[in-house]
Amino acid sequence: MAKILVIEDEAAIRRVLVKILSEESDTYQVDEAEDGLEGAEKIKKEDYDLVLCDIKMPKMDGVEVLEAIKKVKPEIPFVMISGHGDLDTAVNTMRLGAFDYISKPPDLNRLLNTVRNALDRKELVVENKLLKKKVSRKYEMVGKSDAIAQIKDMIEKVAPTEARVLITGPNGTGKELVAHWLHEKSTRSKGPMIEVNCAAIPSELIESELFGHVKGAFTSAAKDRAGKFEAANKGTIFLDEIGDMSLSAQAKVLRALQESRVQRVGSDKDIKVDVRVVAATNKDLKTEIEEGRFREDLYHRLAVILVKVPALNDRRDDIPELISHFAKKIAEEQGTALKTFSDKAVKLLQEYDWTGNIRELRNVVERLLILGNKEVSEQDVKLFASK
Repeated sequence: MAKILVIEDEAAIRRVLVKILSEESDTYQVDEAEDGLEGAEKIKKEDYDLVLCDIKMPKMDGVEVLEAIKKVKPEIPFVMISGHGDLDTAVNTMRLGAFDYISKPPDLNRLLNTVRNALDRKELVVENKLLKKKVSRKYEMVGKSDAIAQIKDMIEKVAPTEARVLITGPNGTGKELVAHWLHEKSTRSKGPMIEVNCAAIPSELIESELFGHVKGAFTSAAKDRAGKFEAANKGTIFLDEIGDMSLSAQAKVLRALQESRVQRVGSDKDIKVDVRVVAATNKDLKTEIEEGRFREDLYHRLAVILVKVPALNDRRDDIPELISHFAKKIAEEQGTALKTFSDKAVKLLQEYDWTGNIRELRNVVERLLILGNKEVSEQDVKLFASK
């Protein structure tokens, strides 16, 4: 049920607004306040989905109410109620965050349409917040070991800067989690986060994928196409497995970093891009440089900040928490009952050699949830988690 507050010092208009809204839908719960101060206090105590607020009122005017509430509950849409002499002020309230305004005396259709639109907008804002929380949960970094604590601390320091970051570590350790947290905690978090798996793209297509192409640049180029760098403008591009990138593509990435410009394949036109680059690899890039497979100048451009993600075998203290995290997450995804793990089962899993790291542990937890007993036992681990 949508909760609406009407703040209006003229009793006759207030009663009309309350009556119209109450009769419009049985899903509207309408409260009222006779001045701005009372309205502001009610909003602070209650969770309203919409506020209709007069502009000229005693004790606290509508503009003051709007400014005060937007600081503490910015998601609540305000519809301002204006007299003929308040129209300029009403328009100015839009700049302060009001959703819309209606004039006195209120037109019935205009009022109801504005209320519906404002409530729809509120619902979208809430859905977007929930979605962002789900995205954050998807990339949650689980663990309290010293190694993970150091990485989290480094992310807090580095994320707000524009410094490029190179993330290293074995396959399956969660390098992409570090990249996502760097983006989410950065000033670019409202911009796009574009991921490119350099190992999954054929060498002959990597330049087109990164920088785009123009029509006719090669046989299958039927139309112009923007690349990942353009798509990541004002955001972050995550170059995963950059150690597998071809030398020719490396040269173009280096130019993009140096000049903040790219050229589509088949074009000589520069396109300006504003992108933060985060890269990751499971390879020893210094060895790759010595053997001529990776450019040293690109390495130094990328590795302004180095983050090394440890193997799971080096953070065994985190395994109990990771098991609990994965068990809950998998049960939610599959809609099944949550199973617990006995202490002996957890201890046995802590002793395993996790060559596949966290990715392997998640797979084993999923297997045990499917095949194990209601409480996953040590015997279940021996039977179903064998290497």
